[in-house]
Amino acid sequence: MALFGFEQVEDWVKTKRVHDLFSRVTNSYDIMNDLMSLGIHRYWKDYFVKNLTLHTGERVLDVASGTGDITRKILEIYPFLNLKITATDLTESMLNLGRDKSIDQGILNVEYKVADAENLPFEGESFDAYTISFGMRNIGNMEKALSEAYRILKPGGRFYCLEFSHVDNEYVKMAYDLYSKVIPHLGGVVANDEKAYQYLVDSIRSFPSQEAFKDMITNASFENASFENLTFGVVAIHHGKKS
Repeated sequence: MALFGFEQVEDWVKTKRVHDLFSRVTNSYDIMNDLMSLGIHRYWKDYFVKNLTLHTGERVLDVASGTGDITRKILEIYPFLNLKITATDLTESMLNLGRDKSIDQGILNVEYKVADAENLPFEGESFDAYTISFGMRNIGNMEKALSEAYRILKPGGRFYCLEFSHVDNEYVKMAYDLYSKVIPHLGGVVANDEKAYQYLVDSIRSFPSQEAFKDMITNASFENASFENLTFGVVAIHHGKKS
């Protein structure tokens, strides 16, 4: 069973609902990210990518790639590494928009593949790094997704996750909770889909704590699992290494 917001549903039901939700909001997704985070998501993503450990010629898998922010930023920050990047997403319309944005910027050396993070269509031990940004909480079975991440990584491969988490400052939490009540209304105005953004707010609140998610990474056989909070824990970066 999985949590769709705060509702308990079968894993496959959550996967289908998430697919349908993101199919509906594809065209307003980027502008809503700016509105919801007041633009701070750009700083989080930039910091996330700048702190990846990547080496020349490595294969990188960007899961739940969405409109491709992380994929493009990796290539922007590490142009000298000759990386081979594959971007995947459950929702074809999101992936297509990401591909179109990359093409508009002259980025042509990315492989795109529609894929479920719980059942990745790749051979084992075929990637050096796995990134997922603001996508883990939308997966039906996170344990299975972490197991898949471990499977497709080579020995020594690195797992990196950027995700909304739990605020560790009382005053920031109060302000954050108040602002969270505004987000569904913004979604109603901008994306004409208040329910979609109510789910996104609820999915943040129901995501495991920093320590709990770190334990999940460890239980998936990764070594040296750890996390770093950004903006008082509004988001956290988790990572682990395959032995």
